[in-house]
Amino acid sequence: MKHPAPKPKRRSADPAAELADTITQHLGDRVRQLRAERGWSLQVLASASGVSRSMLSQIEREQANPTLAVTLRIAHAFGMTLGDLVQVPDASSAITVIRANDRAYHFRSDKHCRIRTLSPLNLEKDVEFYEVQLQPGGALRSAPHFQGTREFLTVEKGQVRVESGRDAEVLHPGDSVSYRADVPHAIINAGSKEAVLFLVDIYTSAARPRS
Repeated sequence: MKHPAPKPKRRSADPAAELADTITQHLGDRVRQLRAERGWSLQVLASASGVSRSMLSQIEREQANPTLAVTLRIAHAFGMTLGDLVQVPDASSAITVIRANDRAYHFRSDKHCRIRTLSPLNLEKDVEFYEVQLQPGGALRSAPHFQGTREFLTVEKGQVRVESGRDAEVLHPGDSVSYRADVPHAIINAGSKEAVLFLVDIYTSAARPRS
């Protein structure tokens, strides 16, 4: 009796193809997240990148595998490098680096105030970390945050006045302060030179901002 020929062994998946699929999925999530964080519509991103609205929609829905040139245009629209945009979490390193010149992390930048985010943008978190630079006369005034939110601040350079509700304190280099941020609050450059400070927002689990 003739035995049937053995079935050929199933070849393992191509690692390069698997990585490409992972990057495509990550890119869709990443573009959608970055757009939401900036409050951009698909049309705004299309205008900024030169990539059609329909293509961007397909990328976000993981229905398109964009070319390198298209991906690069999207990265530039967000002020990012190509590597930062397509990097898959945990694919290469457990270390996340935020470069000083990465404009994707510049939360605000004008002649009076610059705020740079020092915590990763893509994490569900109860803590947010910022570097704030205030020019003479500059101020960062904020409406009440979520109930229970507190801010912690350390002055690196200059003189700063912190206001929380009806309370106020003046801080100098090396001074730290914590205060309620669920009431109107402000950080004001109280000196004649640039002030640099590090700011941490801490939310309770119930007050965590929704993405």
